[in-house]
Amino acid sequence: MSPTDLLLWGVLPYVVLAVFVVGTVWRYRHDKFGWTSRSSQLHEARVLRVASPLFHYGLFMVAGGHVLGLLVPKQLTALVGVTEHNYHVVSLVMGFLAGVAAIAGFALLLWRRMRNVAVRKATSRGDRVVYTVLALVMLAGLWTTTVDNGVRGPYDYRETIGPWFRDIFLLNPHPELMAHAPFDYKMHAGLALVLFALWPFSRLVHAFSAPVHYLFRPHIVYRSRSGDRLVGNRKPQRGWERV
Repeated sequence: MSPTDLLLWGVLPYVVLAVFVVGTVWRYRHDKFGWTSRSSQLHEARVLRVASPLFHYGLFMVAGGHVLGLLVPKQLTALVGVTEHNYHVVSLVMGFLAGVAAIAGFALLLWRRMRNVAVRKATSRGDRVVYTVLALVMLAGLWTTTVDNGVRGPYDYRETIGPWFRDIFLLNPHPELMAHAPFDYKMHAGLALVLFALWPFSRLVHAFSAPVHYLFRPHIVYRSRSGDRLVGNRKPQRGWERV
């Protein structure tokens, strides 16, 4: 293993993790008013209604696939009866569909941003850098899914990349696992590290403020205002009214 591999896959992940955590806390404490996606829906909503769900739901599926592939050990899926062939077919098909959906939605969002003058002027230099890195990450991920897992045959990344990723959080890094991975997987992982280092300082932080609580909020009760109970249209009664 070369010193470059040691730095890239043994040291850099911890640097990025520190920047990600400390940068996110700093951003939240010092820039709460900037903690937003800076919505541009008022300028143009027709394309946004199609592109935004396509991108976000596709990205959500991509993230779910990464959680299953990187965090769930191979032995666990085998224990519940999932064969390697079945896992490969599902990951190939679902990964391809999710990647295409996310990239298509992202392409539409970029086309809208370049086409609409008001939206384009609201795009900062930092946004352009993050969009470029995000596009490269998604394209590299789709390439590894279709080429390494499809055209060239299945590459079992759960034997190398998965353990390398988990061992980082266990404070027991094994950079040699990534050193022997295919180049396009290294490219995808390296670009992802760059993206996570930029994350706290970009509009991507709005992902941590997704309105998940909407799924668990109580129902809104609507009461009828017809008849003699119509507020403002009935004579006031003397004394206390029954609740």
